Amino acid sequence: MSNKLFTNIYHKKRSAGDWILDILVYSFSFIVLILTLYPFYYILVVSFNEGLDASAGGIYFWPRKFTLENYHMFFSDIKWIKGIGITVTRTLIGTTIGVFFTTLVAYGLSFPNLLFKKYYMLIIVISMYFSGGIIPYYTLLNQLHLINNFAVYIIPGALNTFFIMIAMSFFADISPSLRESATLDGASEIKVFLKIILPISKPFIATLILFIGVGHWNNWYDSAFFIQDKNLKTLSYLMMEVVNKTMISSTSANYGASSSTTTVSIQSAAMIVATLPIVCVYPFLQKYFVKGIMVGSVKE
Repeated sequence: MSNKLFTNIYHKKRSAGDWILDILVYSFSFIVLILTLYPFYYILVVSFNEGLDASAGGIYFWPRKFTLENYHMFFSDIKWIKGIGITVTRTLIGTTIGVFFTTLVAYGLSFPNLLFKKYYMLIIVISMYFSGGIIPYYTLLNQLHLINNFAVYIIPGALNTFFIMIAMSFFADISPSLRESATLDGASEIKVFLKIILPISKPFIATLILFIGVGHWNNWYDSAFFIQDKNLKTLSYLMMEVVNKTMISSTSANYGASSSTTTVSIQSAAMIVATLPIVCVYPFLQKYFVKGIMVGSVKE
C-alpha cells in the first residue's frame, strides 16, 4: 500500500518538463539502439537470402528469397570447418593459459613486501608501453620456432601485462587474513592460490575470460603474418580474406559455378557463425561482468 502511495505521489510531482525530458531521452536511446542493432540484423537477413538476389539490393527487414544455401555452402567448405576448429581450439587453450598465468603473476606481484617488486613492475610497464616492432618480433618468433606453428597463437599471449595491472589491484584488496589462516593450517602458496584466492575472484576471472577469449576469437593478425599453412588459418582470417576478395572482385560474382550464393552472402553467413558463440557465452558471464569491470574503482 505504501509503495502504491509513493508511486502516485511521484507521478503527481512530475512536471511537464520532466515528461518531455523523459520522452527525449527514451527516443534518443531507442534511435541509438536501432542504429547499433540494425547492422547485425541486416547481416542476419542477408545470410538467409539468396546471394544473387541480395546483390540486387532492396533488402531491409526480412529475406526476399529465403534460403539456407549460404550456410550449406559455408559448412560444406572444408576450409571454413578447419578455421572454426582452429579458432575454437586456440580460444579454449589460449584463454585457459592466459587467465591462469595472468592471475598467477598478478597474485605474486600483489604482495607489498615482494623482493625486487619495483624492478618487476618496471619491466611490466616498459613492455606494456614499448615494443621492438614487427620485424624484431617476427625474428624472435622465428628463433623460438613458432612461425607456422599452432603454438604462436598461445605462447606470445600467455601473459597480458595490462590485465596484470588490474589483477594486482583486485588481489591487493583481498584480506591478508585469508592467506595467513590457510598458511597456518599448512597450505602451500600454490594451494592457497588455487583453493582460496581463485574461488573468491570469480567476478574478475569472468571478466578476464571474456576479454581474453574474445581477443583470441577475433584475432586474425597472427594468422596473417606468422602462419603460412592453410590448415592452421583461423576463422577471422578467412573472413578477412573473403572481405578482401569482395572488395577486389564483383560482389555479384557466384561463389560456385552452379550456386546462387555470392562472396557477400557466404561472408554474411560466416559473420553470423563467428558471432553466435560470443553472444551465447556472454549471458552466462554477464552477472560477473559488471563486478569485474569495476575492480579497483572503489576503495574503502
